[in-house]
Order: sequence, then C-alpha cells, then structure tokens
Amino acid sequence: MSTKLKLIIMNFLEFAIWGAYLTSQGRYLGGIGFGEKIGIFYSVQGIVSIFMPAIIGIIADKWIPAQKMLGICHFIAACFMIGAGYYGITAGDQAQFSTLFTLYAGSIAFFMPTIALSNSVAYTILEKEGLDTVKAFPPIRIWGTIGFICSMWFVDLMGFQANSYQYVTSGVLGIILGVYAFTLPKCPVDKKKESKSLAEAMGLTSFKLFKQRKMAIFFIFSMLLGIALQITNGFANPFLGDFGNIPEYADTFGVKHSNMLISLSQISETFCILLIPFVLRKYGIKRVMLIAMIAWFLRFGLFGLGNPGPGLWMFILSMIVYGIAFDFFNISGSLFVDKNTDPAIRSSAQGLFMLMTNGLGAAIGTLGAQAIVNHFVNSQSEIGAKMAGWSTSWYIFAIYALVVAIMFALLFKYKHQPVK
Repeated sequence: MSTKLKLIIMNFLEFAIWGAYLTSQGRYLGGIGFGEKIGIFYSVQGIVSIFMPAIIGIIADKWIPAQKMLGICHFIAACFMIGAGYYGITAGDQAQFSTLFTLYAGSIAFFMPTIALSNSVAYTILEKEGLDTVKAFPPIRIWGTIGFICSMWFVDLMGFQANSYQYVTSGVLGIILGVYAFTLPKCPVDKKKESKSLAEAMGLTSFKLFKQRKMAIFFIFSMLLGIALQITNGFANPFLGDFGNIPEYADTFGVKHSNMLISLSQISETFCILLIPFVLRKYGIKRVMLIAMIAWFLRFGLFGLGNPGPGLWMFILSMIVYGIAFDFFNISGSLFVDKNTDPAIRSSAQGLFMLMTNGLGAAIGTLGAQAIVNHFVNSQSEIGAKMAGWSTSWYIFAIYALVVAIMFALLFKYKHQPVK
C-alpha cells in the first residue's frame, strides 16, 4: 500500500468518526429535553481543546511516536463514545444530563487532540517521502471530508439523527482507526541530548511564537474566527427541525433529511480543499483568511434569510460558501503554522493552533451562541416567534463575522510574495 493511500484511509476514518454525530446530535439532544444545553455539549470540544491537544502534542513530540499516540487516543475515545451511545439507547427519554454528558466529555477529551495529531502525522510522513506538504496534503485531506459526508449520510439514512445510535457508530469507527493507526509509518520523536530549559523539556516552546507579532496576531484572530466554527454544527439541525412544526414545511427534504442537506457543506469542502494550494501561493494567508471570514458572514446571513420551501436556494448557497469558510481558514491556517514553525515543535505548534481555534474560540462561541438562542428562540412558545428568533440569532452571528473580518484586514500585517 502506498504512503498516500495509507494517509487517505487515516483521514477518511478520522473525520468519519466526527461526522457520525457532530451535525446531528443537536437534534437528538433537543428531542430528549436538552435543547437549552446543546451549547454545553459543543463547548466541551472547545474546553478540552484548550489543554488536551497541547499535552498530547508534547507527548508525541518528545516520547511516544505520533502514529501510536493517535491509536491510543482513538481507543480511549471510542470506549467512552460507545458507552454514551449504549446509555442513551437504554435510558431513552429518561436520560440524565450528568451521565450522558460525562461519557460524551470523556470521549471528546481524547478525540479532539487526534485532529491536530493526524495533521502532524501526515506532514511528518509526507516530508520523510520528500514531498511538499502544501501540494501533497490537500488531496489527501479531502478524503477526510468525504469520510465525514459518508458518515453523515449513513446516520441520516439509518434513522440515527434523533437517537444515540449515532454515538455507537462513531465509537465503532474509532476502534477501527485505533487499530489502523499502529500500522502507519513511524514518526520519530525528538531525542536530542543537549541541555534544555524546563519549557523546552515540557514541549512548551510553541508558546514562544507569541513573541512574533505576526504569529501572535494570527493566533488571536484564529481564536476570534474559531468562535464561528461550531455554531452551525450545533444549531443548524435543530433550526431545520423546528421548521417541521410549520405544516407547509413539515414534509420538505430539508426537514426530513436535514443531515443530508447540511452535508452539502462538506461536499463543498471537497472542492474548496483542492483550491488551497493555488490560492495560498497566489494570494497569501491574509487574503485567504479574509475570504474565509466573508464566507462565514454569508454562511450565517443566508441561514437567517432562508427556509426549506421557496427559500431553499439560500440554504443551499449557505452550504456552498461553508466550504470556503471552513477550509480557507482551518486547512490554510494549519499549513501556515506548519511552514512558520521549527520541526522540533511541530506537533506542539499544531496543538497551539487547535487550542486557539477549536479550544478557546469554539468554547466561547458555542456557549455564547447558546445564550443567544436561549434568549431569542428557546424562550418562545409560539412557533412563529421561535422562527423569528432563529433569524435574529443568525443575523447576530453574521454581523460578528463581518466585524472580525474588518479588524483582521486592519491589524494583520503580512506582505505576500506570489510564487511564480
């Protein structure tokens, strides 16, 4: 099996695990009476990302080869996720928040570090093969998005959107990747013998990147944009589900198969990933990030304007721009960090990028979004008022993305030299 094929399988499984529940669990949680706590489930992804990716990255940099660390993390995460699924199945509508949340949080604590770790594994293996990561990685990473889509469709078509079988699906895929990770090419650890400071020994040298103005501003705006990352994952499905309470929309495709509609976002990703090597080389990280921010503005604004009937085209357009919003920020940002950090701290630096985006940013974003949704949506009893509240919420998120874009354009100083 070729190296690229091995990494394609790794990426497919990595994101299939996430896709099994990420966009649909909001529908399930709302159905068992946890509608006002959806943001808490999504915020835990951000909270654990504040410290777990950095810790796991340190271990992978210094002691345990990254591919083995990847397998270990997936084994532990899968056990917790299967436990959450089994509890949800047996408890049904009587599920207790504390029990379900504890099992889910245990899984997320070990899954979230694997996203940065899988990137680090891929970059290391590709460089060992003498390949340019900017050219070689995006066509491999695209299979992660395909895995995410396949998992979403499986959960939708199997009728798992509104129950905890989606967690079981994720856990089974996690066990498979846990085994497979141990077959990947070895990623060397840093075994230098020279004297090191305590910070170096602990792998904390990636935090020195904040001494560079360019990198400090980049990481800060990564956090601010990271606030937008999980909002639609947590609330798009419940939003579409609420249209089911309006007779004219109850039998529409967007309501009955909301996961498949949302999957258009990931399908858009598969095409946008392929654009990254071109746009990054031609326009540079600043313009690419600005494009992503404007795309987030459109993503949220179109949600506020659309509906599953005559306004379906606006939902579809929102899904299309999501590919630009997510990839031009997440993948390009990861590659930018990879090219601007020392190889000895690569895993730690990727962990730091995850901390700022999927950590602080996502935690603040989902808790803030939940407060907004609770105020404008969950406080309403009449369906018309609820839907108006949803529109207001999406407009607030859109305005936020636009303000961040303007600030980034003014503050991030970066002169790009196009590659000819």
